[in-house]
Amino acid sequence: MRAGEAGDVAIIGLGRFGSAMGEELVASGVQVLGIDKDTDVVQVMRGRFTQVVKADASNVEVLQQLGVDEFQTAVVAIGENLASSILVASALLQLNGPEIWAKAATAQQAEIFRQLGIKHVFEPEKNMGQRAAHLITRRLSDFFDLGNGFALATATVPEKVSGKLVNETRFRSAHGVTLIGIKKEDGTWEQVLPGTRLLAGQTVLAAGPSNNLEIAFA
Repeated sequence: MRAGEAGDVAIIGLGRFGSAMGEELVASGVQVLGIDKDTDVVQVMRGRFTQVVKADASNVEVLQQLGVDEFQTAVVAIGENLASSILVASALLQLNGPEIWAKAATAQQAEIFRQLGIKHVFEPEKNMGQRAAHLITRRLSDFFDLGNGFALATATVPEKVSGKLVNETRFRSAHGVTLIGIKKEDGTWEQVLPGTRLLAGQTVLAAGPSNNLEIAFA
């Protein structure tokens, strides 16, 4: 693999999260460098990524030798080992090169990453828990956390706004929720406009504060 170019991603830690992310990126045409300290893991992952190497990613010189400083994005996917993940994140920050994303297994780990200056933090367990909670209530049919207290969700138009135009509802004024798209009978989506008339039972795509989305469609 040549030195990193625009769009290239280095993933450090090839457990379930890192390997799944890497395989999805490769399938999307992204050049992926996988790094792990475990020889067995590296052997298993060979051939799945553009390149997989056994290395200590907490060493800045090693990262430079691998060309990680020239990559667009680097992901700390270690998660479970707090000390290792922090050391790797610190080494990446010293490169002053790639945009850094990090996986946090706990809220404490997420806060440490943010204090280090990492802006993009994955909290997969927390996000899945939030998504499951919203699905259980059956008010939202899907839920995607966008970070910073905002989310994207698909929901069913409630009876209370049936027959109203979008600009006659209080989705935005009362809840800060914006309707983005509406699902047609053929399964395709069309843009929601202020003059779009809503009918109970229709599926809509909405964005807004996470805590308000469920309230808006109650």
